[in-house]
Amino acid sequence: MQTGAHVLSCPTRWSDVDENGHINNARLVGYIQEGIYDLLRHHETAVRESLFPSGFIIARHEIDYLEQLHHRPEPLSVLLTVERLGRSSVRIEVNVCRDGMVFMRARTVVVARDRESGRSRALSPAERIFLSAFMADATRAQAALAATTVTAATVTAPTVAVQATTPAQRVPVGAVTPSRRPRRRCHASVG
Repeated sequence: MQTGAHVLSCPTRWSDVDENGHINNARLVGYIQEGIYDLLRHHETAVRESLFPSGFIIARHEIDYLEQLHHRPEPLSVLLTVERLGRSSVRIEVNVCRDGMVFMRARTVVVARDRESGRSRALSPAERIFLSAFMADATRAQAALAATTVTAATVTAPTVAVQATTPAQRVPVGAVTPSRRPRRRCHASVG
């Protein structure tokens, strides 16, 4: 199984700039949410397999602002890797990068939602297989898959691919190593 990151190319806008001349911290949280939404709702496998049919809930954001980010014409790369799969939740590391620099790192807990109760529900086997493809650590990805009772033969495994709004916005993807300490370099390479 190939593991890696999901990458969203995200432009900044002049309206994102605050009175201090840099991108406002609240707008940076918006980039996290756009990246997660793109992964869980727009990724070709998520759409094809009808994953997360009742949506999801953001349960927690933990954010480190590492550098000031300024508006420029070049888009940001929002890199998402799955750190951990729980029964009903997934912890995702999000790195907001430009020109190889990490400007913000976040850990976000996303919970699968049950439509009828509005509460959390267990991740389906297909969702677990999909999410495990974005784990940076192949050993953890295999362990996450072993926790399901469904084999890869009964559920189509996802194609790990860079998802961007147009082919011109594609960004090379590779393994992004999660870390407990903030790092200032964005690690993305072709995998």
